[in-house]
Amino acid sequence: MGSNGNGVNGNGVNGHGINGNGNGNAHHLPIEGRRKSCWYEEEIEDNLRWCFALNSILHTGSSQYQDIALLDTKPFGKALVIDGKLQSAETDEFIYHECLVHPALLQHPNPKTAFIMGGGEGSTAREILRHKTVDKVVMCDIDEEVVDFCKSYLDVNKEAFSSSRLQLIINDARAELEKSKEGFDVIIGDLADPIEGGPCYQLYTKSFYESTVKPRLSEGGIFVTQAGPAGVFSHTEVFSCINNTLRQVFKYVVPYSAHIPSYADTWGWVMASDTPFTADAEELDIRTKQRIKGENRYLDGKTFASASTLCKAVRKSLAKETQVYTEGTARFIYGHGAVHK
Repeated sequence: MGSNGNGVNGNGVNGHGINGNGNGNAHHLPIEGRRKSCWYEEEIEDNLRWCFALNSILHTGSSQYQDIALLDTKPFGKALVIDGKLQSAETDEFIYHECLVHPALLQHPNPKTAFIMGGGEGSTAREILRHKTVDKVVMCDIDEEVVDFCKSYLDVNKEAFSSSRLQLIINDARAELEKSKEGFDVIIGDLADPIEGGPCYQLYTKSFYESTVKPRLSEGGIFVTQAGPAGVFSHTEVFSCINNTLRQVFKYVVPYSAHIPSYADTWGWVMASDTPFTADAEELDIRTKQRIKGENRYLDGKTFASASTLCKAVRKSLAKETQVYTEGTARFIYGHGAVHK
């Protein structure tokens, strides 16, 4: 559920919240000879915004933890916005979720169990459940109202939510992993981005990876997390630091990235294990055919080989990164998740 800073206005969308008190505004742009449109505007940096036209706001709601909106956008279909931050869009969420899930499950020789930290929209569970070897998926999200919202409005994930192989737990992922005595073949971090004042940045720290995640991995287990923007300029926000932090905890760490149109940027993930990743592009394709029900739209062996071959600028930057995520030295992506009413 990666994202950049934005939000929803009563008529359209603004920089950081519902009802137009954020860093941007919903705009009805009068253009000669064209029909006026309602626009969603996203502030990516101080001097950089991008926006797209809306058909309508389908639903808004709130829980004790966060505000939720479902938008019908002209270029990207239905878009889920939580705390003023775009989480996923109908037309391209498959890129994000295939990249998050399949590399780790395919690199594992025989994944039976998986644990999702977050993932309330259900798309990560949907992709894991396509794997025939998987017997059990535990999805742990803190916000029951977001989960119920997604169950109601995201038709594409209805089958996943009703699967007998899915165990849904409403709890803090850290607390659930700490009390669990179970080992998992794959643990997936599908958490909100580390934003200042947000609830999730502590789940990107070295102490969390070392003391909570790693002990819950079975022998040969793999951890993967979404890791924020990974563009030539944006990767230094959090991607390089998350990668370096995992390198302090696991022997084998693979950062990779892909462009996601609705995010207006390249996005990053980091996969880590104490067991080497041995499957090459050809083997990944063989395992995909053997194990995955249905056809991937984005990811295959060659695509992953490309995704894990970062450009020169990012490779050099990651090699030089020295900061490690701790609760006292966290880095945050641009923007805040506050909602103004």
